[in-house]
Amino acid sequence: MPKLSDTMTEGTLVRWLKKEGDQIEMGDILAEVETDKATMEMEAFDEGVLKEVYVKEGGKIAVGQKIALILGDGESADAPAAAPATKADAPAPAPAAKPESAPPTPQPAAPAPAPSNSRVKASPLAKKVAAERGVSLEGIVGSGPGGRIVEKDVPAAGSAPKAGGAPAAAPAPIKLEKTGGEEKRVELSGMRRVIAERLLASKTQIPHFYLSVEVDAAPLMRLRAEVNAANEAAGLPKITVNDFVLLAVARAAQQCPKVNAAWGGDHVMEYGSVNISVAVAVDDGLVTPVIRNAQNLSLREISLAVKDVATRARNKKLKPEEYVGGTITVSNLGSYGIDQFYAIVNPPQSAILAVGGIVKKPVVNAKDEIVVGQRMNVSLSGDHRVVDGAVGAEYLGALRKLIENPALMLF
Repeated sequence: MPKLSDTMTEGTLVRWLKKEGDQIEMGDILAEVETDKATMEMEAFDEGVLKEVYVKEGGKIAVGQKIALILGDGESADAPAAAPATKADAPAPAPAAKPESAPPTPQPAAPAPAPSNSRVKASPLAKKVAAERGVSLEGIVGSGPGGRIVEKDVPAAGSAPKAGGAPAAAPAPIKLEKTGGEEKRVELSGMRRVIAERLLASKTQIPHFYLSVEVDAAPLMRLRAEVNAANEAAGLPKITVNDFVLLAVARAAQQCPKVNAAWGGDHVMEYGSVNISVAVAVDDGLVTPVIRNAQNLSLREISLAVKDVATRARNKKLKPEEYVGGTITVSNLGSYGIDQFYAIVNPPQSAILAVGGIVKKPVVNAKDEIVVGQRMNVSLSGDHRVVDGAVGAEYLGALRKLIENPALMLF
């Protein structure tokens, strides 16, 4: 099982797209695999004939264990195939239900002696890391099965700042008391486990601080009504409040680049692009697909982009590269009726914005009159190692100015 995301430890084989006996070309899509964040296609790293599959559809298997055997010309399975690594060889076609899989199969230490072609065998993650760092895979000796290059083999990968920082210490077992009522044990999904680990690490390792501003959202609501009236006449999709907020976040980050940054251990990285991670609630938890180069996008482009990634996030169709590389995160709970909250920093980023709903309330206008206003709370949680209070305040000031004068961000 290849590692298809930074946090993946096991995968569920959803569906085989090839069957035993099929001729396989390198790059062919072999199967669909559900990771901790998405269901994605798994491509072939070798060419040959799909001799045997070890995991049935619905079976779970740990990263690094065998899922199939592909034999090239002249190759033979002289050693009987190792015992399948999972319970997936249970005869029933039903999806594997037991969470506990068979003990890990001893790592197949260099079984196949003869890779010979010049084409590079590498896992998708290794290719992604190499591409990000401009590292050529040619000449790298792979440590994966059959000499395949895996992430750790990419030389520059070792210096990459890990998204979650140092792994959190293993928590002590927690004994939960019985309450006497009807109880239900819910096993952790891969996504829920990763969320727990990452947020615990963030809250315990990052010195958080919090700022909040109340924004006059009435101008934004008036402009939105005008835009959507025009869109409706033209048959275009509506623009949401969150679309405006995302655009404002990007524009404000350009004005205050110190918040569009990350802690690198011995340095701070200020990013040149504003890649907004958008928190999207899904069945098992939360994912944060990324809208890249948001500083260059128009309101309509941001609206279309966020609709696209949110839909595919809920359908678990995002690719690994679509939820990595964010530089600042936005979490909006306004549609859930939440007026104000504070989010936890999404490492290695230095800031996350928590956006509440727009509420009508009595406010004092410029003439000292009490009138009905429309207000929205926006909170910033910051990593104090990177962002100081004054910088955070400057950023929120810029954000407020854009939301209260929304025409400014359309140009």
